[in-house]
Amino acid sequence: MAVKKFVVGCFDEEGPLFDAVKKVRKSGYKLHDVYTPFPIHGLDKAMGLRDTSIHTAGFLYAIFGTTSMLSFMTWVFTKDFPLNVGGKPHFALPAWIPITFEFTVLCACVGMVITFCYLCQLAPFVKKHHFHLRATDDRFVMVIECTPKTNESELSSFMTSIGATEVNVQNAETGWWLGRYDKEQKLFEGQSETVSA
Repeated sequence: MAVKKFVVGCFDEEGPLFDAVKKVRKSGYKLHDVYTPFPIHGLDKAMGLRDTSIHTAGFLYAIFGTTSMLSFMTWVFTKDFPLNVGGKPHFALPAWIPITFEFTVLCACVGMVITFCYLCQLAPFVKKHHFHLRATDDRFVMVIECTPKTNESELSSFMTSIGATEVNVQNAETGWWLGRYDKEQKLFEGQSETVSA
C-alpha cells in the first residue's frame, strides 16, 4: 500500500470547518477527506463531491430481483412442476405479485448495503488509518494530501490561520488492511500515540 504525507487540521466547531473547506479548495490544495462526528448539511457540496449513484445501483438490483423471481416462478409453475390449484391457470401472474414485490425489495436493499460497504470499504475485518482519535467524538478533522509541490510548513500555517486548533503532519497508508488495530497498525514517523486535547 502507498504511504503518503498528510497535513491534518482539527477544528472545534462545524462553522469554522465549513469555511475552512471552502478556503482550502479555493487555495488549490488537495483535500483528502473531512471527518466529522455527525453529518453536516452542505459539506459534500463544499468539498466538491458529486451526488451518489447508489440509487441507480438499487434500481438495477430491483430489476434483477423482479426478472429473476418472475422467470423462476414461470419456469416452476408452467414447465418444471405444473399444478392445478383451484382451477387457476399455470401462469397465474396476479398470485405471484406479492412474492415478486418482496424479492424485488430484498434484492434492492441487500444489494445497496453491500455496494455501500464495498465503496466505503466498511467491514468488521477491514481497518483504515485514523488521522485523529477524537474524529468520531467531538473533533472536526480536515485532512489535506501533500503533493510534491506542497510546502508543509506553509500549509500548516495556512491551516492555523483558517481556524484549526491543532495541526500535525502524518505519514499514513491510503488504503485499508486486514486484521486488528493493536496488531497490524504501525505508527508512522510524525504520528504520536497520544493525541493532545
